[in-house]
Amino acid sequence: MDFDFSEEQRLLKESVDRFIGDRYDFEQRKTFAKSDSGYAHENWKQFAELGLLAIPFAEEHGGFGGGPTETMIVMEAFGRGLVLEPYFSTVVLGGGLLRHAGSDAHKSEFIPKIASGDLRLAFAHGERQSRYDLADVEARAKKSGSGYLLEGEKSLVLNGDSADTLIVSARMSGDERDRSGIGLFLVDGNAKGVSRRGYPTQDGLRAAEISLSGVEVPVDRVLSEDGLPIIERVVDEAIAALAAEAVGAMAEMHALTVDYLKTRKQFGVAIGAFQALQHRAVDMFVALEQARSMAMFATMMSAEDDAEARSRATSAAKVQIGRSAKIVGQGAIQLHGGVGMTMELKVGHYFKRATMIDVLFGDADYHLARLAEAGSLAA
Repeated sequence: MDFDFSEEQRLLKESVDRFIGDRYDFEQRKTFAKSDSGYAHENWKQFAELGLLAIPFAEEHGGFGGGPTETMIVMEAFGRGLVLEPYFSTVVLGGGLLRHAGSDAHKSEFIPKIASGDLRLAFAHGERQSRYDLADVEARAKKSGSGYLLEGEKSLVLNGDSADTLIVSARMSGDERDRSGIGLFLVDGNAKGVSRRGYPTQDGLRAAEISLSGVEVPVDRVLSEDGLPIIERVVDEAIAALAAEAVGAMAEMHALTVDYLKTRKQFGVAIGAFQALQHRAVDMFVALEQARSMAMFATMMSAEDDAEARSRATSAAKVQIGRSAKIVGQGAIQLHGGVGMTMELKVGHYFKRATMIDVLFGDADYHLARLAEAGSLAA
């Protein structure tokens, strides 16, 4: 199997790596995180100019026709840069739902705006009682004339406070945990009846609690009337993207730690000369490479049409990412000593982000249980 990048993929990697290395400053990141939107709009414009916002969309709809590998390249670089901008919520989650559920009219209307940086999306799906169960939806969509009225509460909507358009899941029929009857709706973020309360998350990003009270949705804003299979597919793709981002964060944690071991001196010598610390650094490297392998596996399997095989692969990747993030993150903090816990040092921020990635869409324990129920990784 050939794991080498194509010429176009190498150019993409060089471009995004250069941008992160030259333009994404950690000190400025702290200022961006405190803004109302939680990120830098200038960086978002740069993403559009570099073509990053158009990567996974078909060329006929204004995209670049990229696939999971291109998304992996971008997300790994973003993990190294601790990127704040809503790429994941807009392009991976919202864009994924548009790609898999949207009509040609929806794609022609929304994708060019995403690619140009003029439209930000958020996926309003999770609810307080649902935890990791994607089928647990209490929000309701009631038929009203030629459209629908949405009622309900959505929790931890990533970048939901600044999104221009929300993609909302709501139950059109059935009971709370039924797999059928879940619809997907395009809702203007400022529509009447939409109430948003934004807040910072532990890793410096933004999320929102969203209330829907009699929100009118015309029929041409219905993405799907059977949304759960689409949601599950997009979440599998999202997990692969998050795995790549986690690898980027872990790679940077390992690099920062090795550099610290080479420069920090104790008893007149660099602490990297002590064998016990060398062993810890090697353990971190092994965990990182295990995570990298599983992230690549999840990326390859994210385009698989067999839902069961795709789900097993992403669950296996999530297990390894969670375990590796703990080994690498704890090692990085401990080997840095007391300074590893400070807000001024990058390494702690990387560990926070890796920890948040572990719990998004199910932590390592949850996905290990899913694998156990499936019987094995292989069919």
